[in-house]
Amino acid sequence: MEDLLTLAFVLQTLRITIPYLLPSLGAVYSEKGGVVNIALEGILLGGAFAATAGTFYTGNVIAGTIFGVLAGLLIALIHGLVTITYKANQIVSGIAINILVFGITKFFCKILFNSSSNSARIPGLETLGLPFNPFLLLCVLILALTYYVIYRTRFGLRLRAVGENPEAADSVGINVNMVRYAGVLISGALAGLGGAWLAFDQHSFTDGMSAGRGYIALAAMIIGKWNPLGAAAACLLFGFAESFTLQFQDSGIPTQFIQMLPYLLTIIVLAGFIGKANPPAADGIPYEKKD
Repeated sequence: MEDLLTLAFVLQTLRITIPYLLPSLGAVYSEKGGVVNIALEGILLGGAFAATAGTFYTGNVIAGTIFGVLAGLLIALIHGLVTITYKANQIVSGIAINILVFGITKFFCKILFNSSSNSARIPGLETLGLPFNPFLLLCVLILALTYYVIYRTRFGLRLRAVGENPEAADSVGINVNMVRYAGVLISGALAGLGGAWLAFDQHSFTDGMSAGRGYIALAAMIIGKWNPLGAAAACLLFGFAESFTLQFQDSGIPTQFIQMLPYLLTIIVLAGFIGKANPPAADGIPYEKKD
């Protein structure tokens, strides 16, 4: 039990939390505007691949990070076009995008690295020469900024209005589709940033390396009741659970059982909290403007 109180364990928990927290905060923006973004899983994976390829060919982790964010924006734009402009089912669109990205990353990994399962090794954040993890600081800043933007700015007010009652928002001159696009694109940028962290943390791209984190990030946002602080707390819980499982990999307990614990925790917590969490009233409902 003492191992759970060490600085190394705390830092490991925070490191593991990063790829949950960034897409979860992105999900807050998207769903506050009324768009469900299950494509977070694919965006994480696409961001990881783009960051890996960008870093490998430029030798610069900052450039790789930018590539990861741009990939996230591009995938989110596709989700926005399908669901906001063409008003397709948001769940179906997200799942289709996840499957598409899974295939595309394997295809381009084979072309760029001559392997469909993993890339060449890339440099990590240590090349920046900083005495701290810049992504941890970035996460804190993004969390604070997200809370401020959602609850203290005109854009946040419009985003929440569009997610709760798009007809009323439209009646006072708010462009519902544009606000929803903004929320979806921000979610894509943050999830792409989370994918970049995965690439730098593992120093490579591995087939399917998102490993369900996008889905858990979405669950964390729901558990956090669509509030950025609540989502962050839930992500920390999942980060703790995953870090906890790593402590017992050599305990003699079957590895498969240990690896399923974070997902089992997700189901248990969702079962306990989802009935108490109320999403935005228009969440998941395409907006049809009435003439």
